[in-house]
Amino acid sequence: MKHAFAESRPFLLLSLLFGISYYFACVLNSPELPEPLIVAWKGAGVSFLAIYALIRLHRLDGKIVGAIMAFGALGDMLLEYDMIIGAVAFLIGHLFAIFFYSRYRRHKLASSQKIFAILLVPLSVVIAWALPFDRAGALGIAFYCFFVAAMAAMAWTSRFSRYQVGAGAVMFLVSDLLIFARMGSLENSYIPTLLVWPLYYFGQFMIATGIVRTLRHEMAADSADPVHA
Repeated sequence: MKHAFAESRPFLLLSLLFGISYYFACVLNSPELPEPLIVAWKGAGVSFLAIYALIRLHRLDGKIVGAIMAFGALGDMLLEYDMIIGAVAFLIGHLFAIFFYSRYRRHKLASSQKIFAILLVPLSVVIAWALPFDRAGALGIAFYCFFVAAMAAMAWTSRFSRYQVGAGAVMFLVSDLLIFARMGSLENSYIPTLLVWPLYYFGQFMIATGIVRTLRHEMAADSADPVHA
């Protein structure tokens, strides 16, 4: 247990260091730093989550979760140069996530959880479509949001903790909706500035740590079970 903590702690601490410091230094302020440095700073928080997943899960799952986080970090950085290319990087990450969660379906769901997951996708898509003032881009935004919402619904109905992985995925979705709202009614509001990055980064942090913790516990239980020994 101590070895596992020592193995993962540096990468989680580095992730938190870069993720939190970026918010206060670069989101709430405008530092006079070279643009490539700011972009790298932005991507570092989730990049260390990718490394954390790869190190803590020595199997295909670790590679998939690492890829999800890596494409998230890549999307973070590419958005600073081109919104479309950045969105494509995120979209690839969402496809990996949807595939991953489909492998870990929860067998029994409460009715309220089913209803939430079923409604989450169409409601999110409609909201995303309605948000931007520029109606020419509304369809593309709704198309992209479909995959974000599908990812969140799949995470919510997976057998990972809803209060960590499921909630983290929903936070990711809300963060994106706030970005789209910045193109519409919240164009001149400070609310997206305050909330987009914390919801996104801590959503990713909750997803990565929640998945790793669950799968590590299952691996430990399997190795202790004489049937699997």
